[in-house]
Amino acid sequence: MGVQPDLKRRLGLGALAAAWAWPALAAKPAKHTAAAASEPAIPPGERPAERRAPGGVVRLPLGAAAQPPQARLTDGTPLLVVGSPSGWTALVGLALDTPLGEGAIVVQREGAAEQRLTFNVARYPYREQRLTVAPGHVDLSPENQARAARERTHLAQVIATRSATVPAVLAMQAPVAGPRSSSFGLRRIFNGQPRSPHSGMDIAAGLGTPVHAPLAGVVVDTGDYFFAGRSVWADHGGGLLALLCH
Repeated sequence: MGVQPDLKRRLGLGALAAAWAWPALAAKPAKHTAAAASEPAIPPGERPAERRAPGGVVRLPLGAAAQPPQARLTDGTPLLVVGSPSGWTALVGLALDTPLGEGAIVVQREGAAEQRLTFNVARYPYREQRLTVAPGHVDLSPENQARAARERTHLAQVIATRSATVPAVLAMQAPVAGPRSSSFGLRRIFNGQPRSPHSGMDIAAGLGTPVHAPLAGVVVDTGDYFFAGRSVWADHGGGLLALLCH
């Protein structure tokens, strides 16, 4: 992401919506562990705000039950279910490239037939940014194309991580204090060519500033990647991951 004139680096936080279900990089999850028997009773005010749009989060009430229902996307990707026996909620992360229109999940309750729940995905007016960058970062050389492909395969495996322990808290904290120089969902046009929208939040901070994970978790990957730069992936449990990079 580069160094700004004031010698501050921009730190990207990519947790957000796609982290809830991760349909974006991996069409099929590579690895999953069994869901925990006890899901967190997270207060509604500490759950992610709902926005039924690409890049947002859908909150679908599943009703009361002694045990948490199992919920998944139609491609089999499991979803995080939170709540208590008095009422459960499925949290559905929508990738930024989610098609507009009807979406659906599949719910399995104990002793009952599967149920299909639908919701509508609407357009959201993300801002647009036009950038001029070195041609090598828009039109990739064969070497960089091969590198990006290798890294994409590896990162798909990282993103498919789903540990059994579910997060007890969902209210994320900013990893570092500082001005936000670029927002999640920003539509980017590089050298006149539309590219993938920005999938993180850029925060400017002085060199040497400690960077903290947004929630308690376990580091599952580090690396220096072609597109994201130096990166740390943290697993917060239940399929929720955060990416911090610069």
